[in-house]
Formats: sequence, C-alpha cells, structure tokens
Amino acid sequence: MISTHTIPVAVIFGATACGKTALAAHLFTSPVNSIKAEIISADSVQVYRDMPIGSAQPPQELLDTLPHHLIGICDPSEEFSVADFVRSADELCKDIASRGKLPVVLGGTAFYIKHFMYGMPVTPQADPVLRAQLQERMQRIGAAAMHAELVSFDPASAAKIHIHDEYRIIRAHEVYCASGRPLSSFELSYRYREGFRFCPICLDRPRDELYRRIEARVDEMFAQGLQQEIAQLVSQGCTAEYPAMKAIGYREVFELSPDAPAAAPLDAVKDLIKRNSKRYAKRQQTFFQSFPNVLRIDMSDPKSEQQVAEIVCQLCKDQLTKARLSV
Repeated sequence: MISTHTIPVAVIFGATACGKTALAAHLFTSPVNSIKAEIISADSVQVYRDMPIGSAQPPQELLDTLPHHLIGICDPSEEFSVADFVRSADELCKDIASRGKLPVVLGGTAFYIKHFMYGMPVTPQADPVLRAQLQERMQRIGAAAMHAELVSFDPASAAKIHIHDEYRIIRAHEVYCASGRPLSSFELSYRYREGFRFCPICLDRPRDELYRRIEARVDEMFAQGLQQEIAQLVSQGCTAEYPAMKAIGYREVFELSPDAPAAAPLDAVKDLIKRNSKRYAKRQQTFFQSFPNVLRIDMSDPKSEQQVAEIVCQLCKDQLTKARLSV
C-alpha cells in the first residue's frame, strides 16, 4: 500500500545531449505553466565547482529563474558517491514538497537515477584498511589492470563500470574481497522505494542524431572557453587523480599530455572528448533501456516539443493530484 505521505517526484533522464535541460526550461519556466518546480541535478560532474562549461551546467539565466540543487557544491578533489546523492536528493525532495513545489530529478548519471528510484543494494560496509590497500594498488597497477581483474570475477559489473571509473572499480573489488560475492550478486529488484510517487520519463533520440548533437555541443563548449577552464583548474592544482578530473571533458587532457595537461593539443583533445562522449551516450541509452514502467519520449521531431511538454506537464499534474487525493 502506498503511504499517505508519499512525495510526488518527476524523474526526467536521458543520455548526454538529448535535450534534458532545454525541456525542463520549457516545462517549468513558461508563463502559462502552472507547475511550480525545483530541479535536483542528477549529474555526477555538475556537482563540482569551477567546471560549468565542461559539465554542461545550465546557463546562469536559467539558474536565476528556476531553482537548481546539487550544482557546484563540491571541490574537484572530493568524492560525491551514489549514496551521497540519494541522501541529498531525499532531503531536498522533502524540503521542496513542503514548500508546495514539485521536486524534479533531472540528469543522466545512470547510477544516481537507478538508486534514487529503486534504492541502494545492501552491500558490505566500506573497510578503511581494505579501501586504502586497494587504492594503493590502483595507483601501482592502474585502472585498466584492475578493471581486467574485475572481468575475471564479476563480468556483469565490469560491463557496467567504465575502465576509467576508479571509484566503482575499487568498490567492486572491495565488495568481492569482503564478502566473497561479486557486486552484481547484490543487484536490486526494480521496485520503487516507498515514500515517493515517481513519475519517470526517459528522453531519447536516434543515435545518429544524438551523435550530431554531441559533436555540436563539444564544439560549443570550446567556443565558450573549455580550454581556458581546464587550464585554470590545472593552475589551481587539479591533477588526474582528482575525482572531478576523471570526467569526460577533463580527463582527456591528462591522457594526451600527462606532464603538461594545459598544453595538450586542442584538436586531439576535442576529437577524444567527442569520441568518449558518444561512447558514454551509447552506454547510457543501453542502461536506461533496462528500467521498467518508464514513459519513453522520442525527442527527434522538433515540432513535437510542445506536445511533449504538454504530456509531461499533464503527467506531473496527475501525480500531484493523486498525492493530494491520498492525503
């Protein structure tokens, strides 16, 4: 039975460059739209400060108009885990709903979206000693070697974890060492968490169109000053070991020019970011296809944007109405 205190939450997600931010602006800043909402960013790169261009943060004029949360809250040297996100999003949903607004979780970080809706798996707690040993080993042999080891004892997790995602590679090793079980054996059932009334909406585009949008977006990032943003971060002391610098759009300079990342060749950096972004978008689309009971919207026809907005607005209104009726 659904609790009478469930909080309605719109969860809008999709691959990078599919149009999430533009749609949210259309939905929640239009003068004719009666839904008052606040955005909870589900983006593992936008949480970091001083990285607005490479993380594709919403433009300042939108941030001034539509309240956003979990953007620019961490130093590039800090970790912001899935558990951190779920805990923060839970608190924000309660706060936003208490003020009579609709919480909207918006983003493309698949693990954030998945665990926010379906909960966290019950895995062994982190062991500081074991974690330190694995981190030391990561420094010694590298992410690629530890990812290859992960393939041998947990191929299901290895298929979902990127070869550069040192945090999740270490966590998968940690769980296996602590429990003798692969991390994938702790998989969740796709049952929504209690206390929320989710309205999940997946935005999609044909892959060739998505790739064209990625190309255009990367070009626009460099036109806005991404090269200068990276140089500033490096001058502030950011290194390849910082969690934020492992993100697409930043790690490429360290891969191409480890000793002088700010001097990495521009064209090569741009091409590598485009390639990595396309591969990431493909993985996102595949991952999101596994979510059941989700409204999937094809964003490929620009003429349908208004119709899409109306559908999404009606869904959100229905969620709010149901919540009121359940009280």
